[in-house]
Amino acid sequence: MSRGLPRTDRGRLLLVFALAAVVTVFTATVPLLRDWFDLRVYYGSIDTWVHHGGRIYDYRVPGTTYGFTYPPFAAVAMLPMALLDLRTAIAAALLLNLAALAVILRLLAGPARRRPGWYGWALIACLLALFEPLRDTFSFGQVNLLLLALVLTDATLLATGRGRLAGVGIGLAAAIKLTPALFIGLLLVAGRRRAAAVATAVALGATALAAWVDPDASRFYWTEALWDTDRVGRLGYVSNQSVQGILARLGEPDRAVWAAAVLLILGVWAVRTRRAVVAGDWTAAFALTGLAACLVSPITWVHHLVWLLPSFAVLVRTGHLRIAGALYAVLCTSVVWLWFDDASGVDGFLGSNTYAWITLGLLLWLPAGQLRPGLRTGSRSTSTTTTAPRPAAPAISPASVQAEPGSSGTAAATAGGVVVSGRAAGRDAASEPTASTRPADLNPQSSSERASSYTAEPPPS
Repeated sequence: MSRGLPRTDRGRLLLVFALAAVVTVFTATVPLLRDWFDLRVYYGSIDTWVHHGGRIYDYRVPGTTYGFTYPPFAAVAMLPMALLDLRTAIAAALLLNLAALAVILRLLAGPARRRPGWYGWALIACLLALFEPLRDTFSFGQVNLLLLALVLTDATLLATGRGRLAGVGIGLAAAIKLTPALFIGLLLVAGRRRAAAVATAVALGATALAAWVDPDASRFYWTEALWDTDRVGRLGYVSNQSVQGILARLGEPDRAVWAAAVLLILGVWAVRTRRAVVAGDWTAAFALTGLAACLVSPITWVHHLVWLLPSFAVLVRTGHLRIAGALYAVLCTSVVWLWFDDASGVDGFLGSNTYAWITLGLLLWLPAGQLRPGLRTGSRSTSTTTTAPRPAAPAISPASVQAEPGSSGTAAATAGGVVVSGRAAGRDAASEPTASTRPADLNPQSSSERASSYTAEPPPS
């Protein structure tokens, strides 16, 4: 415990209450709430579809041009909302997001999850409440955390040697939104052909189910809505923190430039991800994939950046606490909105794209397959002697090393909170759609005008 922090339970409780009060005041005044806008799009679309005989993609929130933009299976998955009134649906969405966040933190923390205790987790909760992508995900009623939980479940299955079950979460996430489909690419890069096949089969099966439930909606989405850029949103809107957003704010309309940048980013991602997998570091591999997905997607609203959470787990695991703290602080500031009206000039180029620069920097630099400096390994061996891994074995990550009796040179190690098997080294083991189509030209920071970085799922890159 640091010297400046309280050492007694009473002092810690007072600190937690003080931080909670600060968070409450900050959340209620500085960033403002998004009034569950995206959830109201989901709810209105499902209600119109089920109870009024309307079509999913024709619904618009009254007084706006914003409607449903996810693939049809997302609407099928949201059908239970037809049984609820709007307030109950909002409460259910809040509880689901809280549960998904708890699952994400548990998966990322792994064996170390009990170390912080109630005090540590309370501080973490207060800090996460200030994180702008999380604030927006909750207050928009978005689905990003649910998708991240599905994807990280597959990461844990792969890391713990249960690869035969992996792929279902990624497949479902890709059927609900298109961006997570890049994680199927991760499985291919990692040589996990079985998991990639499972993910692809699940995604196609879910898509086929949606086509069976509503053939007209599926036909419209895949032949028209998906390719209609007007439904996606204004690319130059400051909330779009993707490479396409950077180019749009520069006034660069040439799609060939964007395509070249995407190919370069995917090349860097493939090389770095492959190295992470060979090192047995699945957390870093999935973190790098989330970063790349945010960059190459034509639309990456600020709330999509919850996909950066695994990267912060990697930074903490590898002992880069100051860097993690600095980047976290920037992502709490809503700084990009200072250039909401005018992103021209050098300051606009640098400032309006701040979150995209952070994402790009993490993709290029994020440590993968590295030990936390000074961390002693092998403290929880299953045998009296710990066999040192051969050079070909995965790099050991923080927490523990286990030499498994009867395994020929197989070592298990935790990578950013998930236990990693030595067999996992690259071998095959046995828009924001939800609502908004286009961001309104209102300042989301204004107390009188609430706006949303409306999500629309872009065409697959």
